[in-house]
Amino acid sequence: MQPILSNNYYVNFQEDAYIKLNKYIIDTPPSKIFILVDENTNENCLPILLQALETTQEIEIIEIEAGEENKNLDTCSGVWHALTDLGADRKSLMINLGGGVITDLGGFVASTFKRGIAFVNIPTTLLSMVDASVGGKTGVDLGVLKNQIGLFSDPEMVLIDTQYLNTVPEREIISGLAEIIKYGLTYDVTIWNKIRNFDELSLENISTLIHRSIEIKNEVVTEDPKEGGLRKVLNFGHTLGHAIESYFLESEEKDKLTHGEAIAIGMITECYISEKLLNFPSEEVAEIKMKSLKIYEKVQINKTDYDPIMELLIHDKKNVGGQVNFVLLTSYENFKVDCKVDKALLIEALDYYNS
Repeated sequence: MQPILSNNYYVNFQEDAYIKLNKYIIDTPPSKIFILVDENTNENCLPILLQALETTQEIEIIEIEAGEENKNLDTCSGVWHALTDLGADRKSLMINLGGGVITDLGGFVASTFKRGIAFVNIPTTLLSMVDASVGGKTGVDLGVLKNQIGLFSDPEMVLIDTQYLNTVPEREIISGLAEIIKYGLTYDVTIWNKIRNFDELSLENISTLIHRSIEIKNEVVTEDPKEGGLRKVLNFGHTLGHAIESYFLESEEKDKLTHGEAIAIGMITECYISEKLLNFPSEEVAEIKMKSLKIYEKVQINKTDYDPIMELLIHDKKNVGGQVNFVLLTSYENFKVDCKVDKALLIEALDYYNS
């Protein structure tokens, strides 16, 4: 696969990615290398990376607990202290090996430690490969409010190695597929056509879409690096989806949803809203719902859940002046940003998902 240039760094693929990483370490020798992992990537992914690294530089491993609930400033503080105790300086290199929690948090930690040290991202889940690999967004959650604290900061490079996908549960593969579906609905309908024509989802099928998804996101963020206009398309399905994800994360009575499971609900509901406000074809809304519910198990959202979900919508980081903004579709590949939606229609959309 051809490397993809994003701003000032490359996304490199498969064996070539390790060649580029080893060359970077030789050409820009760090004082020390730190690898950030969680308990899962420490066990399943770190051996793959260490075998591919060709360096005599000292390597230190820093492990954090897995899970979105650990993507917070307390965890950052622990990593900052570990870096300090292990002798990190401004010439150190941090390699973030894991899913979106690791790459988001690790990028934020590296970008703020001693006013910024170099970092490399190696996403190991489908979601982090197609979503967190480009765009320069780093950050952590504030309570259950997602990505409230962070900054834009580019890595030295990103490595995509699909063999890491063999180390994650199928549920995580399916979670990442939601972001690929998003690209298909908003930007390149050939992706959606491929997914809806899959008789059976497999890693082989999904692998063919990873490179194209990264290309699309890179095209968007290169044109609009700070989310002034076009980049807002990447929020499709995420406005309601993030609120639902946060609500299920904080609720003691609810099972936690993966990011993709929540975004799938967000896309169904926002397609319904698109039909009502922008005449997105109703037959397409029905098919998107039908196909999504074949991929993602139906989630029970009770009417008593609606108000707390609406409360969380107010705190979405994309809001301006307290106004909730949606990305909606007029047709495949055609969208409108900064759409205002009243509460009655939001409730109607949730009812539609539940129906």
